[in-house]
Amino acid sequence: MPIILFDGVCNLCNQSVQFIIKRDPNGYFKFASLQSQTGQQLLNRFGLDNNLKTIVLIENEKIYMKSTAVLRIVGRLRGFWPILGVFRIIPPFLRDIVYQIVAKNRYRWFGKQDSCMLPFPGVKNRFLE
Repeated sequence: MPIILFDGVCNLCNQSVQFIIKRDPNGYFKFASLQSQTGQQLLNRFGLDNNLKTIVLIENEKIYMKSTAVLRIVGRLRGFWPILGVFRIIPPFLRDIVYQIVAKNRYRWFGKQDSCMLPFPGVKNRFLE
């Protein structure tokens, strides 16, 4: 069961989760916020910093972060999104420069919530408590 850990108070991250859900009708991905108890337990299990501020994909007991996680996620979505996998030819350290710019400015550009988003009805089973 692939799990996406995301920043639960970040508007961009929450919109991204909703975007993924709409394009993942078979429910391949499950979700947990980085701030949740489940998210914290998973970070600990894989030896990651509890204050991590990036998207994390756990798939087949492997960890993927930043742009690599994003490209692996879009590769599983319905529609033309898997085409973006072509960006894997760019070395991760270069792709992650763009990722870091967006991540560093995400609260300023997209806003921040006071608490983690609540899953909407019909997809609550895709969120790990």
